[in-house]
Amino acid sequence: MSDALPDVLSEQMLHRICAEYVEMPGLRLSRKQAQRLWGLDEEACGQILDFLVKTGFLKLAAPDTYGRLTEGPVAFPRLRTAKAHMNRAAVPAMKQVG
Repeated sequence: MSDALPDVLSEQMLHRICAEYVEMPGLRLSRKQAQRLWGLDEEACGQILDFLVKTGFLKLAAPDTYGRLTEGPVAFPRLRTAKAHMNRAAVPAMKQVG
């Protein structure tokens, strides 16, 4: 599994989900409950919960129950952005307009 979320999930959605856990200490949700709460399909919900477990924001408390790892200060997980490397030799010179 990579550190990247599916394309359908934005950083805004990630912060919304994390904020729910921060605002409600002790919140424990199953995948089905999380899916309904955030309006996600089963696959996307599973991927984001797995991502949050991998980053250490959530823990898998009981079978299929997700909760915050700590109730202390919050460090929101960050999405990794892809870096593109441009081969300038392969790109034709562009004229400047103006």
